[in-house]
Amino acid sequence: MKVNTGKLLRSLIRAGKSTAKLIAVATAPAKPKRKRAAAKPRATGAGAAPATRASAARPGAMPLIRAAKPRTLSSASSAIAPGKWLSAHVPTAAGQQMRYWLYLPDRLTPPEGLIVMLHGCHQSATQFAQGTRMNLHAEKAGYAVLYPQQLTSHHAQRCWKWFDRATQAGGGDVPTIISMIHKVLTQYPIDRRRIYVAGISAGAGMANILALNHPDLFAAMGLHSGPVFGAAHSTLSGIGIMQHGAGLRTDSIAHDILQQPTQFPGMPAILIQGQSDTVVRPINQAQLMRQSLLLNRLAGPPKITDKPRSRMHDFYVGRKLMLRAILVDQLEHAWSGGDPALAFNAKAGPNASKMMLEFFARHLRT
Repeated sequence: MKVNTGKLLRSLIRAGKSTAKLIAVATAPAKPKRKRAAAKPRATGAGAAPATRASAARPGAMPLIRAAKPRTLSSASSAIAPGKWLSAHVPTAAGQQMRYWLYLPDRLTPPEGLIVMLHGCHQSATQFAQGTRMNLHAEKAGYAVLYPQQLTSHHAQRCWKWFDRATQAGGGDVPTIISMIHKVLTQYPIDRRRIYVAGISAGAGMANILALNHPDLFAAMGLHSGPVFGAAHSTLSGIGIMQHGAGLRTDSIAHDILQQPTQFPGMPAILIQGQSDTVVRPINQAQLMRQSLLLNRLAGPPKITDKPRSRMHDFYVGRKLMLRAILVDQLEHAWSGGDPALAFNAKAGPNASKMMLEFFARHLRT
């Protein structure tokens, strides 16, 4: 067959130009997107910030939305809470530096209590502080508040690894957070009987791990939208737990803790969950309740209180409230009563920060 070399050469040249053009398009920096006017915050229980729907994330394991850039508290937020807002860091076992923020109330009445607050995935410590408004509530009650911040080198979306077996056993990031607490205890007049830990989503999972591994340190814990403890041992199984719970393993995990050589002293807990949460579904709260009942050796029916937007289950030992579980109507994966200008916060109450402080005030570690 006779080949027209001139025609073939022209075709190759045209193909080369097309390929070069395609490569140029693929490698060129993307054009900046036009800025849109910010949507007005919705005063519903949806729990989504104007720019990001909270329900779109998977904070416990594999979040699907782009993480917001960490930012410091605005001057307006600092003005609301007039105390000191400090930042420092501690070394990790790998020689890195994990940062934390500390709020010290302006009304100094030492010794003060300390609340350790653990953010969720796609959050920074400062965003969590602003969203929960915990500093404002702590100022009124006289608490210092410690906000550890997960390293992106440990997890790209700043998730605490509640689904990691070593972390559940007290390793991973647990020793680093404990070292932060001890550093604060040596620097400031903290009442060691009044140390509490709280968090949302992955932060709630880590708060639970901290409390169960160090029950001699914490007087009570607050878990908001948290996964059931101890059943997930990988990212994939973590997603399954968030959606379906632990099933029959729920009880056996608690029994394993009770069978340890050192007697578990119990751990008072307040559990807050959105009824419409599709990220960490309400089955997790039901199973956390079951684990807490076993760990605190609680028996008997709860006292049930129905309120306009929530139902509350209280369990007592004598006259001492040991477990409070609140299921909030129409709340998605968001901090109840938080700042709706930030993702993972819902303006509509009840106010989770206030409820946690009221619960913590009932408990001292003796």
